[in-house]
Amino acid sequence: MRVIEYTLPGMPDAATRYRLITTILDPASAPAVELAALYHERWEIETTFDEFTTHVRSAQRVLRSKTPELVRQEAWGFLLAHFALRALMHEAALGARPHARDPDTRSFTHAVRVARRTLPHRAANPPRVWRRGSRPFCTSCARNTCAPAAAASCPAGSNTR
Repeated sequence: MRVIEYTLPGMPDAATRYRLITTILDPASAPAVELAALYHERWEIETTFDEFTTHVRSAQRVLRSKTPELVRQEAWGFLLAHFALRALMHEAALGARPHARDPDTRSFTHAVRVARRTLPHRAANPPRVWRRGSRPFCTSCARNTCAPAAAASCPAGSNTR
């Protein structure tokens, strides 16, 4: 067993010391700094699960489909909606002025709200018009970030409102 102790400088609400326990014993094949960074990156999948189940699908929403084939189709629809929102957030973060920002620091909750506000107006437009009309969405998403303490990931509870 190998124990790696580290701190997160520059994070005001971070604990003073973290301990990561691993079975990877060779420091040459897995440096401590790399393992510590990867541990925090690992939480991004947990954040994605939360985004999908809580914000895109809504925790209270039951799938409406009655057959296995239609349930799969509905699930794919929710996954594609999540992907589309994340793609727009990525575009917003990289196009932010004056400097590009880390897409992981954008607020997913805000993006869902903006999408729900603007999508009813987009339904009447052909897709070629949507691309030109994504600028207000991207500008709004570029401004809304996660709380500073959540720089590595953005748990649902830390999104700004």
